[in-house]
Amino acid sequence: MKLTLFALFATAALSLAADHPDTTGWKDLLAPDLSNTVAPGKWELKDGILVARDHDTLWTKDSYGDFILDLEFKVEKESNSGVFLRSGNIKDVLSALEIQVHDSADGSKYGMVAAIYDAMPPSKSMAKPVGEWNHFTITCKGPMVSVVFNGEEVINANLDNWPEVGKNPDGTPNKFKKALKDFARSGPIGFQGLHGKAQAPVYYRNLKIKVLE
Repeated sequence: MKLTLFALFATAALSLAADHPDTTGWKDLLAPDLSNTVAPGKWELKDGILVARDHDTLWTKDSYGDFILDLEFKVEKESNSGVFLRSGNIKDVLSALEIQVHDSADGSKYGMVAAIYDAMPPSKSMAKPVGEWNHFTITCKGPMVSVVFNGEEVINANLDNWPEVGKNPDGTPNKFKKALKDFARSGPIGFQGLHGKAQAPVYYRNLKIKVLE
């Protein structure tokens, strides 16, 4: 029985191979001139590549509830950024889930690239080397959040499993002032600007979104 249970848990912890979607016909998340974002500041979208030139987060004007967001990113050495989902308050980054984007583990499994920041690590490291393009497909539907990272599903989270403030399901603490179960289920999408000691940029491209009915 113990061996059987161990096998089940081990299987559940493995990443699952997953295809990234064909985004033909999907909506561009961002307008070429960033006119559908809130105060784009020094962010640039040039030749299809989005990059920050300062610390400010770039937020969409529109709110999104259930959706699939598909994008590519590449990092420079010591880059640190993130994709914010369904923000409840764009003036407080801790009111949104953040999918980590950088080239290091931030010294913690909860800071690994593709982690839900401070809440859930990816089941497997799938990051490509610095300077190579990576692929995310992020799906939000009700309480469910999944991340397919370079062809592997590395996050499959049910936010209802975070019913306590400041605490993850495995008992570890987190920084959030609200239980993830109670986070907004609709809100703007954001991209974190230059962050960390190196202030090194992250590059994004092919940002496509499909709203789910």
